[in-house]
Amino acid sequence: MTTETPDSRSNQTERRRGRPRRDPAQAEARNRLLRSGLEHLTESGYSAIGIDQILRHAGVPKGSFYHYFRDKEAFGLALIEAYQTYFVDLLDSALDDESLGHVDRLRLFVRRATDGMARHDFRRGCLVGNLGQEMAALPESFRAELIAVFEDWQQRTARCLSQARAAGEIPQAADPQALAQFFWIGWEGAILRAKLEQGPEPIRLFADLFFSMLKEGEPNR
Repeated sequence: MTTETPDSRSNQTERRRGRPRRDPAQAEARNRLLRSGLEHLTESGYSAIGIDQILRHAGVPKGSFYHYFRDKEAFGLALIEAYQTYFVDLLDSALDDESLGHVDRLRLFVRRATDGMARHDFRRGCLVGNLGQEMAALPESFRAELIAVFEDWQQRTARCLSQARAAGEIPQAADPQALAQFFWIGWEGAILRAKLEQGPEPIRLFADLFFSMLKEGEPNR
């Protein structure tokens, strides 16, 4: 015979009323789909990739795909979110590195991101940049999401550059917001060119010019 206390009955009621626990196998299947999607879309593009190709690569049956995602549009939006989570970790791990000066933190990000492309022989680019180039053929729901991601990266970078200005690492006349915007516009172009040429030289050229420009405090407003 089991004796129930008021607390134990309350806990059982809370478990029954709570959301059901997600099956770990289902969560893993969804993660495999997202990983496969990120790999394909950073290398090719949204329009060039079919759901069947993603499913085969992920080893997930078609019925499971529609269990997690309403359609390809919903899948694409989930990929933007997943890529943002990954990329913010990469960016913040460099920009928050207190062992370095603020400008050197941005240099560290450039080096790590370049190394990441090199590991895949420069075949994979930036998911957000790739989708931005395809925007004319994409669902309109993607536009605001992509803009928000770019603005988030820009604000994180502007904050780092503001700290660099306060520390005297860049001229007081420098405009951190303008510099951050300029960095991400140039960075996406460099990534596209590096992927096209399958080599790091476009990134190195852009980075060298950007950090030289930082010493002069331009662009400013």
